[in-house]
Amino acid sequence: MTDILDELQWRGLLAQSTDIDALRAVLAEGPITFYCGFDPTARSLHIGNLVQILTVRRLQLAGHKPLALVGGATGLIGDPKMTGERTLNEREVVADWVERIRRQIEPLLDFEGPWAARMVNNLDWTAKLSAIDFLRDIGKHFRLGTMLAKDTVARRLASDDGISFTEFSYQILQGMDYLELHRRYGCVLETGGNDQWGNLLSGVELVRKVEGVTVHAITTPLITKADGTKFGKTESGTVWLDPELTSPYAFYQFWLNTADADVLHYLKVFTFRSREELATLEESVAERPQSREAQHALAEDVTTLVHGAEATERVQQASQALFGRDDLRALDAGTLRDAVAELPRGQVSAGESTMVDLLLATGLEKGRSAARRTIASGGAYLNNEKIDDEDRVLAPGDLLAGGYVLLRKGRRNLALGRTDGVVAD
Repeated sequence: MTDILDELQWRGLLAQSTDIDALRAVLAEGPITFYCGFDPTARSLHIGNLVQILTVRRLQLAGHKPLALVGGATGLIGDPKMTGERTLNEREVVADWVERIRRQIEPLLDFEGPWAARMVNNLDWTAKLSAIDFLRDIGKHFRLGTMLAKDTVARRLASDDGISFTEFSYQILQGMDYLELHRRYGCVLETGGNDQWGNLLSGVELVRKVEGVTVHAITTPLITKADGTKFGKTESGTVWLDPELTSPYAFYQFWLNTADADVLHYLKVFTFRSREELATLEESVAERPQSREAQHALAEDVTTLVHGAEATERVQQASQALFGRDDLRALDAGTLRDAVAELPRGQVSAGESTMVDLLLATGLEKGRSAARRTIASGGAYLNNEKIDDEDRVLAPGDLLAGGYVLLRKGRRNLALGRTDGVVAD
């Protein structure tokens, strides 16, 4: 039971702990109940949240019982940010987000067997609490000096905007969650991100003061990139778990594009591959970096975890098809649309546009003479088939699912032709 702490340490997932030796002793006594909270401050979790979900899963696989808390109450308030007040969302919006996030978490945990997970919502106990009871029973255990010393609070107080009493009280609400879960389920460990350390300590201290019991907290470090740029962001924005916000194809490509300097760290954090498997992939990165074997393993594992094996197979097929190693016509319209979402595109017309027109319309060439030279040299492709006649007209039979055609110049310069009547993406 204690080996899980060594496993988390090896994977780079153990940043801070209240008392690591005491926690080891508790784990050695047998299965414990622990929890991790997720606030619905958006309609979806993102890949940064995935660190916590998978840490919960690792603890569960080690024989411990998880409580996954989705904050229907704390989500109405919002954890204070370093920069300015959050916008308070409507209750109906937050309730919808709670349900969406619950559905994202559930497939990643096991809800059956001796270590079955349980979903909980802190609105269940917070909504019934009067202001007087909150202040008398909970608020009296918090000292203002300690609360003001929290890093985020201190920074906000020093800013021009300051901090509202609403957001200032967030740490009390989160501390109350730990107390309630300890009372209801015997919870003795909370996990969270490193930026939540102050809030986690609020709960640990509240349980000690009210119940006279020692409970524990651990945090995971914030994930960073070796080049110093922010993890989890692309040119298109945040990488979400919701397939409507980040398509499975774009999700897969994010992981596939991981730098060699980051891939082994991400494999430790985001996959369940063994030390032996990771050692083999580390050797591949060092000796055969061009194969990108580690990146393919990372993309396949994480996409399968989040979106399922079927979605992963579709995006792998699409990746192969875009560069001529599979059949473009085998792709359905949705998968093709996701696969080409980031490509430059232009309007073309079946029955009218010539091959030269296609290269110009999609921006692969700037002038007709250059387009003719590219075709003559064998460097232009329509749907991965070489174009050998510059005067050939685009036919209806050339159209792929959704009314698209794929143009390629050379090996890697891709663009999309969109025919009349196709709604812009």
